[in-house]
Amino acid sequence: MSLKVAVALAVFASIAVPQSVSAEPATPRPAIDAMAPLWLKKHYVPSVSIAVIEDGKLAWIAAYGEQSPGVPASPATLYNIASMTKPISAEVVMRLAAQGKLSLDEPMAAHWLDPDIAKDPRSQRLTPRLSLIHRTGFPNWRRQTNKVLTFKFDPDTDSSYSGEGYEYLARFVQAKLQEPFDKLAERLIFTPLGMTKTSYSKRDWFNARVALPFDRKFLEPDFANPWVASDLAYTTPSDYAKFMIAVMKNEGITAALATERLTVVDNAAPKVCSDGDLTGDACPQSVGFGLGWGVIRYQNQTVVMHGGSDPGVKTQGYFVPERGFGLIMFTNGENGNKVIRDAADAIDPASPYVAFLAMQAK
Repeated sequence: MSLKVAVALAVFASIAVPQSVSAEPATPRPAIDAMAPLWLKKHYVPSVSIAVIEDGKLAWIAAYGEQSPGVPASPATLYNIASMTKPISAEVVMRLAAQGKLSLDEPMAAHWLDPDIAKDPRSQRLTPRLSLIHRTGFPNWRRQTNKVLTFKFDPDTDSSYSGEGYEYLARFVQAKLQEPFDKLAERLIFTPLGMTKTSYSKRDWFNARVALPFDRKFLEPDFANPWVASDLAYTTPSDYAKFMIAVMKNEGITAALATERLTVVDNAAPKVCSDGDLTGDACPQSVGFGLGWGVIRYQNQTVVMHGGSDPGVKTQGYFVPERGFGLIMFTNGENGNKVIRDAADAIDPASPYVAFLAMQAK
């Protein structure tokens, strides 16, 4: 998740809000069509692909720029969504929990122990929930600790964003269910939602459709083999919109899990507002991680979000359940956060979250 400010987590006991939230009119679509190429040129980003959700339905999709040298981007262009893979993986786990196939609070050690920490008694304290809310105590990646998985702190004593936590969780799920994790995602998420343009690993139908990452020059794309639960899924904004709409409607999970998805601990809002110079309505009341998503609570609305950042790739998606609104933006440029900020400012101008995106684009 591409956050410049380290996000700990906030207690958010209730999400009771007004039934409607007024919004400043968005920039008309024809104006977006005219402005998007200018954003790309200004920030030296090859392409951006956008999906807009209104009233809980896909309102429009569009792609601008080039997916690779001389090849125009289109709504069918496939993007590495980087850490926006994590909410999909989280949904797999939550749907399994809703079906009674696993518990979010069961010890993962009964089915999976990474050899690096097998002799550490703290491994016995790891649960699916701790992985989903980034409280395992793991670093983001084991390559940061000499390629050996280790604990930065005791599980469930602090919050620290961790891709390793998601990889650990996926291996537990795969071991317990005796089914490859990517096949579980296909069975529980992709097929039911009609996400025919989404995969954790490279497929034959990727040919001539992949947006190449860009950082001063086009780079070779990375692909997972066989799968990665926290990164490197490829999809289109329209497919991700199908997923986001299902999440917004709490499909496939229980009411209790839906509430837990937006329940976070360790409020990071004071630090985020201070470090990001966010004031007034732009300063959220709470910031943190729920089950699989970042949750940002403002005075009259909740922003449920996740971003992604890999070399030459920046992505962002968020939805506001009170408004039935969602916005998905994929770019294949290292400066993509600047295009994401400009697009959100034009499409969702009244949202206080635009200030948060502007902070990330600095």
